[in-house]
Amino acid sequence: TAIVWDAASGKRLASYPRHSRAVRTASFSSDSQRVVTASVDGTAHVWIARTGEQLTTLSGHGGPVVGAVYSPDGRHILTASEDNSAKVWNSGNGRLLMSAGGHAKEVWYAEFSPDGQRFVTASADHTARVWDTQSGRELLTLAGHADEVSGAAFAPDGQEIATASMDGTVRIWSAIDGRLLRTLAGHEGWAISVAYARDGRRLVTTGNDK
Repeated sequence: TAIVWDAASGKRLASYPRHSRAVRTASFSSDSQRVVTASVDGTAHVWIARTGEQLTTLSGHGGPVVGAVYSPDGRHILTASEDNSAKVWNSGNGRLLMSAGGHAKEVWYAEFSPDGQRFVTASADHTARVWDTQSGRELLTLAGHADEVSGAAFAPDGQEIATASMDGTVRIWSAIDGRLLRTLAGHEGWAISVAYARDGRRLVTTGNDK
């Protein structure tokens, strides 16, 4: 189940109980009118945020769906799955538009670029990959981590990509040609996720170290 709450009062506003197994993530559309949920049951569901009415089900993955996000313009939804793929869907009618199936192992995370023209996937196969949203063509392979890549993020200007890996490092790559620019080594265990500040000048990373 996913639940929407009023941030100021703490009041429960709506719940989304239709998945048959655990819900891994939930994300709002850019206008906050809709929510997409990703579930271990292998589907993603699209809901009206205010009422909890289910609009459509995104079915097509062959394994648990571990992430689902809207594109910046709200027209597309990107899903990541343990079936080794990421998929792009029409957010209005739920139609599958393309499938990115180049990874050899689970896709743990996927995120659109700021302009929505590309997306990045992070995989257990030790790589991250960059794809064209419209054609599904693989543009770049970011290879160099020594363990699973669990998170990735575009810089706000779309020029760089940061990846977080279970090898304990965060790496910064050119989003244009895939060159490794910097390696950040500070975690004593896995690096799990990474995010840029809105101005692009700082990064925050999480890990399993205490």
